[in-house]
Amino acid sequence: MADVSLSKRIWGWYFFDWASQPYNTLMLTFIFGPYFAQTAAAQLMADGMAETAAKAQAQALWGYGLTVAGVSIAILAPILGGIADSSGRRMPWIWLFSAFYFIGAYALWWTAPQDFSVIWALFFFGIGLVGMEFATIFTNSYLPSLGPKDELGKISGSGWGFGYAGGVLALLLMLALFQAGESGRTMAGFEPLFGLDPATKADTRVVGPFSAIWFAVFMIPFFLWVKETPPDAPRLRYKFGNGLKELKQTLVNLPGNPSLLAYLGSSMFYRDALNGMYTFGGIYALGVLNWSITEVGIFGIIAAASGALFCWLGGYADRALGPKPLIILCCLILMGTAILIVSLSPTSAFGIQLAEGSSLPDILFYVAGMLIGAAGGVLQSASRNMLTRQGNSERMTEAFGLYALSGKATTFLAPALIAVASQISGSQRFGVSPLIVLFAIGLIMLIWVKPDGEVE
Repeated sequence: MADVSLSKRIWGWYFFDWASQPYNTLMLTFIFGPYFAQTAAAQLMADGMAETAAKAQAQALWGYGLTVAGVSIAILAPILGGIADSSGRRMPWIWLFSAFYFIGAYALWWTAPQDFSVIWALFFFGIGLVGMEFATIFTNSYLPSLGPKDELGKISGSGWGFGYAGGVLALLLMLALFQAGESGRTMAGFEPLFGLDPATKADTRVVGPFSAIWFAVFMIPFFLWVKETPPDAPRLRYKFGNGLKELKQTLVNLPGNPSLLAYLGSSMFYRDALNGMYTFGGIYALGVLNWSITEVGIFGIIAAASGALFCWLGGYADRALGPKPLIILCCLILMGTAILIVSLSPTSAFGIQLAEGSSLPDILFYVAGMLIGAAGGVLQSASRNMLTRQGNSERMTEAFGLYALSGKATTFLAPALIAVASQISGSQRFGVSPLIVLFAIGLIMLIWVKPDGEVE
């Protein structure tokens, strides 16, 4: 096979973000997550639970399910990364976890309200989420090979922006062709394609197969154009013993790299808070502001479009300023956004009672969506580039495994805190307040992070 140009390799790498983004945009945040909460709450109310308590309990169940998936990722991520670096091969792992993504997403078609199982819905959603997260670890580790150090911020930002653009398009197609509103027609005025019956929520459940097929189609450029680096890497056997031994040595050496250690700790908290925003934003709008899933989808389009634009702009800012200033700015914006969200109810904002039927809470939540999309996208892109400055270039998959560990070691924390706070307070509004504290802890720990890592 002829050598693939660097430009094609970069575009192939971008296509992973494009292919995988629907799991975040459609599945986690704007379509399936709210559908799960709505369906689980209806089931609880049918069993006699009061509406407010049922909504809070459904949010709690979603949080506990994500906690289990997050713990699984945290335990295995650095181990698999170390094994991949030791063997010189990443692509077989990407194939494996791509299969997890496809199977987990597609299986969510079988979550109709009439025979809805919380356990099976969370199980298959978790399978797909694990697949997406692990595939991301291995694809992210290719970033340092795609250009010189001072260009990686721009490449990372462009890739993340391209992924957000894919999320916007996927969400638009979902709302225009499949998701029915109260009228029984889609946002574009059509009846749902393929005769999908809104009465059985088939128009919503189709988001699973849609996301799976989208991923399978758009991963083709990645697999065609992204190859092992170096291309003549030895095809060694996967040895868990060697991988564990080298991971242990990396962990023992971490205190000798205080900047990396502080960065892993900082990102552990602020990324956990951001994931909490993504995970519960749609559920919050559905339960607190009484939006429909279609309205949540429109909110998602605005957030993802904002993310696409600002990731691209943020890539240029990263190249000019470096990733650390961007991380600080984005964390501050997201803290303010979390405070705004907690203050909103259908009849009040910032504790001020509003006139009956005021549209201000809805408008402010749309603004919050734009801020989450913009600051959240730039934060993730800049964070990905920051790791390339902190980690060992020869052990980059392991470094991204540790990065995933730091992101997932407490990934249960935001969902668990939200779940517990929601359950104790019986309020979805106060349930999301722990995110403010998590962002603050992440910001404080950034004080000890050197912009370019430790000088070797």
